[in-house]
Amino acid sequence: MKLLKIVFLFISIAFVSNIYAQTVYTTKTGGKYHKDSCRYLKYSKKETTIDKAKALGFEACSVCKPTKANTPKSNLTSSRTSQSKNNVNNVSKKSVATQCTGKTKSGSRCKRKTKSANGKCHQH
Repeated sequence: MKLLKIVFLFISIAFVSNIYAQTVYTTKTGGKYHKDSCRYLKYSKKETTIDKAKALGFEACSVCKPTKANTPKSNLTSSRTSQSKNNVNNVSKKSVATQCTGKTKSGSRCKRKTKSANGKCHQH
C-alpha cells in the first residue's frame, strides 16, 4: 500500500509538471520575447508562454537569450492564456509604424512615424 502511494505521488508530480509552461514576456511594439530580467522590458511587458510566442512569430531576444532551460515555469490559466494571446496578436499588428495623428503649430499633420497605440509620436 505504501509503495502504491509513492508511485501515485511520482505520477502526479510528473503530470503536473507537464501542465506548467515556460513563461516569457513580450512588449507592446516589439517582435521578440524576453526573460523577466531583460532590460528591454522596462516600460511594458505581457506574459505568455515560450511556445505561444514562437507560434505567433516572435523571436528570442539576443540580449537575454530566453530558452526553455533558463526561463521559469508558471501555471497560466486558459482564460489568462487566451487573453495574453489576444494581446500579443494586437501587438504584432501594431508593430508597423504609422504616421503621427498630431497637428503641428501651423495646423498641418505631423510627418513623424510612430508605433504607439495612441497614434501619436513622442512629441505629441
